[in-house]
Amino acid sequence: MTDHKDLEAEIHPLKNDDRKSQDSPGNPAPKEPNPKPAAPAGLSRCRTVAFFLSLFAFLLAVFVVSFVIPCPDRLASGTTWSVSYNAAVAYDFLATSDINKDRIQDVLFLYKNSDSGSNVSLACAEEGANGTILWERPAAQNGALVECTGPQPRGGEAPAACILLGRPGPFIAVNLVTGETLWTHPNSFGGNTSILSPLLWVPDVDADGAPDLLVLTREEKQVNGYIYSGSTGQLVGPPGSLGVDGTSGAILHVTRTGAPYVLLPCESSLCGFSVKGLYEKATGRDSLLKTDPLWEDMLNATSHQLRLHSWGAVRYVMTIPGKAGEDLLLVTSEACVLLDGQDLAPRWTLGAAQIHRKPVLGHYKPDTLAVVIENGTGTDRQILLLDLSSGAILWSQALRGLPRDPQPASLPTADHRSAFFFWGLHEPAGANQTDPRAAPHSLYLFHPTLPGVLLELASISAHIVASRVVLLEPGRHAACILLTGPASPDVPGLVSMAKYKVQDLVPSSRVIHLVQGGPDSDQAVRNRFSRLRYRSEA
Repeated sequence: MTDHKDLEAEIHPLKNDDRKSQDSPGNPAPKEPNPKPAAPAGLSRCRTVAFFLSLFAFLLAVFVVSFVIPCPDRLASGTTWSVSYNAAVAYDFLATSDINKDRIQDVLFLYKNSDSGSNVSLACAEEGANGTILWERPAAQNGALVECTGPQPRGGEAPAACILLGRPGPFIAVNLVTGETLWTHPNSFGGNTSILSPLLWVPDVDADGAPDLLVLTREEKQVNGYIYSGSTGQLVGPPGSLGVDGTSGAILHVTRTGAPYVLLPCESSLCGFSVKGLYEKATGRDSLLKTDPLWEDMLNATSHQLRLHSWGAVRYVMTIPGKAGEDLLLVTSEACVLLDGQDLAPRWTLGAAQIHRKPVLGHYKPDTLAVVIENGTGTDRQILLLDLSSGAILWSQALRGLPRDPQPASLPTADHRSAFFFWGLHEPAGANQTDPRAAPHSLYLFHPTLPGVLLELASISAHIVASRVVLLEPGRHAACILLTGPASPDVPGLVSMAKYKVQDLVPSSRVIHLVQGGPDSDQAVRNRFSRLRYRSEA
């Protein structure tokens, strides 16, 4: 018996200790508490009814908040709206930015009406229900160069701004949120000076923490450079001649070593200037910016021309994102060439090309860059989509171009491709050609998953001054912004700035089958385009 008790104590030590403590004379067993009386059955039923009433009230509140009470006006951005001015003229400028921080892009545009005299007005229209004007202010006389997408100073403390440079007129920075003037300075350009677009943001050369602005002008076949402080608008040193004759279309290119260079189409070639050299020449002071030894060797010290193969006169140059840094896409009078961004070796060449407008980037294959080329003009125009890595033609289509057609555009879609938008006039083979003076501008939508189909979204008979296809809300809907007005700035007329939601244009669109025997009906094609979803740029 003793062994059995010891074994039980080893297996259940706590039980054994409890038993000992209960049997101990110094710890008499506690008395059992009096049991609580059971709740009456009626009270239990009341509690059950109260619980279910509370649950019903909660579910009713959720239903009312979710489905009965209207949401804020955020969804109103899906409507079509327009803003019109009588006896006015419009200028080729459209920009979008989230001005009032509601996650919806607002629209900035330039116009001049009879009420503003000789002054051009910069207006900001809210992208809401009816394009309400958020602010409006005089900008300049006889048009202006406007730059509203410049980089922000470190820390982001300074307000976002639009830079306006009049022709003629002052040099102005405008608060993008309020339209108020941040600073203004008279420009020092001569009367015969033309301003070359665009205005270029360059790295901070005066060490005040803000990117600076380079303005290029042309006078008597000489290009001059003016560097302005991005924070105050003050001229950083006197202007200096670049020693070349050039045209509009300059860009800022950063080499693999981090050295910034300004590239400019000049004298049937491509000229280059280090930002470091421009600053040191203007101020006589040293700069912390870099130069690239390889580029300094490739630049002619006298003519500033880069040593390139001769492909004809340079029309456009643009930076292209590459695997190891920026590459360069060069459009000349004879070819389209992709150059390595460091040693300028040609990656591929599209010869016998007649390209008169700047190419547009997009994605034909998932996450693979392609470039849209308009080869030829008028009835001879071909739309080409080229693989950017190889120059191979991915898709081509004849699409007649009309005078003053807006250039193509692209928007990224949720499948990591792009939707492409083309302006022109599709005419079936053998059809009588329409008089280009009477033909409307038609907008076409193309997506790589339906390579045999174009969707004609709209036809516009008014004179189009500027156009943009943009994603107005992150991950939501695409829209076409159109600024229409008189063909000549000397003859005022009706100016209209309108927004059209792409998804609303699809149900009434015309389906154009580029190949015979497609498997989908017209309505099935429209349904597929209606389900197209867009995504914001990375």
